[in-house]
Amino acid sequence: MIDRASVEAVLNAILDPETGQGLIDAGVPRGLTVAEDRAGFVIEVPANRTAAYAPVRDAAEAALKSMPGMARVSVVMTAETAPAGRKASLSPAAVEQTRARAPVPTDRPAHVRRVLAVASGKGGVGKSTVAVNLAAALARRGLSVGILDADVYGPSLPTMLGLSGQPAYEDGAIVPHVAHGLKAMSVGLLTKSDDAMIWRGPMASQAITQMLTQTRWGTADAPLDILVVDLPPGTGDVQLTLIQKTPLDGAVIVSTPQEVALADARRAHTLFQRVKVPTLGLIENMSGDVFGRGGGEAEAGRLSIPYLGDLPLDAALREGGDAGVPLVISDPEGEIAGRFGRFAGQITAKFFP
Repeated sequence: MIDRASVEAVLNAILDPETGQGLIDAGVPRGLTVAEDRAGFVIEVPANRTAAYAPVRDAAEAALKSMPGMARVSVVMTAETAPAGRKASLSPAAVEQTRARAPVPTDRPAHVRRVLAVASGKGGVGKSTVAVNLAAALARRGLSVGILDADVYGPSLPTMLGLSGQPAYEDGAIVPHVAHGLKAMSVGLLTKSDDAMIWRGPMASQAITQMLTQTRWGTADAPLDILVVDLPPGTGDVQLTLIQKTPLDGAVIVSTPQEVALADARRAHTLFQRVKVPTLGLIENMSGDVFGRGGGEAEAGRLSIPYLGDLPLDAALREGGDAGVPLVISDPEGEIAGRFGRFAGQITAKFFP
């Protein structure tokens, strides 16, 4: 088992180039987290010192990985700003985790007309698959659409859209990747694919806020019509921060038909009610013989929210996500794409009557 003292000893054997002290003595590691077989921390540096600290990050990562029993290491270096064309990274604000802060109200992201949250109370119900295909269906209606992967602990957007490589900074803004006509941003594009995000709630919330507000989603001449935000499951820190900091125009809840998932969907709707975000509807995913059917429609009736429709358990829908091409894109005339088209039509009618 890895203990904190041994991790600190290993890190203190590496010298800080600024002070000449060991990293621990110099206070370089931020948010050091040590578990049974893993460790991680963040190095915060000014943008003009990233080159000097890159070898420090690599040395720290290698030293930790060499410790007996160490299974996973995450050492992330962040910079406050980056010059045009350089790779983007999360700023020090994104990794502040010394204490929780009350959310500070902010405006909606610049040049974004509507913000739509796709949520579920429970993980494993296919929420991200629905979010990506719904975004693609909205784009097929001629709208300018972006999608933000707000699940910092399990980002899936890079895989589902076939994206890789860090985005660039231009004029102080993150330039999102574009895939299948969608502007896309995810913490998974800022870290290695096998990194474990060992972040506490405030740290994750700040990262999401930065990606939301500092990404160039649209311009004055070409605003983004809809930004789809794929929320992580649950009703915790990230959800509360996003909802309280950003004016959401509506939310769609995804659930499978069985009661264990519907109970969590009920909690998600209650959260949106309390913060006065309208629930635009519920989608029943994986509907059919395995999970049953009709539970989503009945729950929508009990909650007095629109029932947008159901999606059958379909292997092609999963295969599209694994291949990086949403089924709405690869089979636009198919039955599943038609259902997503109807969902998109109902949302569009509410956002742009």
